[in-house]
Amino acid sequence: MLVAQIFAVVIFVGMFILIIIDKLPRHYITLGSGLATAVIVFGLCLRSFDSFWETLNLQNIFTTEFWYSAGESSESTSGINWATIIFIAGMMIMVEGMANAGFFRWLCMTLAKLVRYKVIPLFIAFMIMSSVLAMFIDSITVILFLAAVTVELAHLLKFNPIPMIISEIFCANLGGSATMCGDPPNIIIGTSLGYSFTDFLTNTGLIAGICLIAVVIYFYLIFKKELQSSQGEEIDISKLPKPKEAIKNKRSFIISCVIFAVAVVMLVTHAQTGLTVAFIGVTIAAVTLITAGKSIFSIIKKVDYKTLLFFVGLFVVVGGLEQTGILILVSDFIGRISGGNAILMIGIILWVSAIASAVVDNIPFAATMVPVIKTLAATAIPGINIEVLSWALALGTDIGGSGTPIGASANVVGTSVSAKSGHPISWGRYCKAAIPATVLVLLISMVSIIVRYEL
Repeated sequence: MLVAQIFAVVIFVGMFILIIIDKLPRHYITLGSGLATAVIVFGLCLRSFDSFWETLNLQNIFTTEFWYSAGESSESTSGINWATIIFIAGMMIMVEGMANAGFFRWLCMTLAKLVRYKVIPLFIAFMIMSSVLAMFIDSITVILFLAAVTVELAHLLKFNPIPMIISEIFCANLGGSATMCGDPPNIIIGTSLGYSFTDFLTNTGLIAGICLIAVVIYFYLIFKKELQSSQGEEIDISKLPKPKEAIKNKRSFIISCVIFAVAVVMLVTHAQTGLTVAFIGVTIAAVTLITAGKSIFSIIKKVDYKTLLFFVGLFVVVGGLEQTGILILVSDFIGRISGGNAILMIGIILWVSAIASAVVDNIPFAATMVPVIKTLAATAIPGINIEVLSWALALGTDIGGSGTPIGASANVVGTSVSAKSGHPISWGRYCKAAIPATVLVLLISMVSIIVRYEL
């Protein structure tokens, strides 16, 4: 077992290092690491097909509870979390359908028109919209379209788009922490531990809402003078693009809006209806494709299959750590350091998650920590339970990723869009604004958790 543990850790650390170096596609790294785990850890060291089969977790897909569960979620926390992968795939297809119809561009232009193209109101409105959209749609997609429209409006209204893009990125990551479907780490936590959309909304959502108010005020104070001074002469609003011009096909636009509304309703009520996120993902994907018409092949082609493969390889590697008992050792170590103190344990999970997510991808970290907090909760420390640990992990991984330009995928996308448009965002410029905001939000989150759960 010791040899298996050593190899499992070496493969895991090697995978993280390669992801940080970022010289190879991420899905190549995790799939290669997953293959190495299967051959070396499960095959040569453990010589256990049962352990490998449990990690593949294919049998779970063919159970009734995977698609419909009237009670507790039966989704296995071991191995590949197929519910997460299926749900994300379904959301990707829905989002591509909405993008094809011009939904996101229409929404941005409509909001800009409502604030009469005034820079400061636009700045605040786009931060709030970024956060709200990211509660239901992947933050990468939100920033991809929002940053592009911000750059376009900056050229038309003669202001510097960099402050607005940095603020939008941060708010998207913060909004993603509010719901189960807002950020991949939350989807992993929710599907693995059986939490509903409402569970997240009434716990991390409440804290994220408080933090959003503080963040909007913070960014307003540090960027107000720059945005005002960069605004040039008066703009003739009548010559600006009309929101309706963004709609490519009226029929597709209406259909995509209806599908999005139905998806939101299904997610909000899935704890009451018993429909799992896997079922919801398949349903919205099927309806999107059925109603897509001639665009069906375009939508399928644009789905980010690389990210889905990234998840498959990642879960196999984490499964190797779990099957060899490494994650139990990690949880025991955290338990010893905290000395059974609930506040200290929450602090360790929240801040370590945030710091780690600022320099490495938060998805593999969240996938690794889920079984760890499950083991920690099983130690039955007075005053703490797995729900509180889960919210600390979700907030830490989601918010910590905002601290640096590479901490989350939305950061990379946003800074890339800005650079391509002739407005590069340096590490210094980004971190100077984002790191204090990250610390502020983490402090608010820590205090909120302590007060809310009476630790």
